[in-house]
Amino acid sequence: MAVNYDSLEQVREKIDGLDRQIVGLIAERGACVSQAALFKKDSDAVRAPQRVEQVIAKVRALASELGANPNVTEEVYRAMIAAFIEQELAEHKALAN
Repeated sequence: MAVNYDSLEQVREKIDGLDRQIVGLIAERGACVSQAALFKKDSDAVRAPQRVEQVIAKVRALASELGANPNVTEEVYRAMIAAFIEQELAEHKALAN
């Protein structure tokens, strides 16, 4: 998906547009995480290390398929998943009280 741009400004404009889409998708994913908290019984179910590894394997395969760097993709996803687990733990705790 290589595109040739005429200037750094064009590249930055494209990146800004992509960032807007990515943040929108993160927000949508966060809403799903909040819903998932409703279905989980305890903090072990929230952490679900086996599910984390399933997601990592899936996104690494997607990265390879779509031409993204699988290592970068994994690092981004591990950071995102860790942050969402913290969010979900907080939400799960609030629901339990």
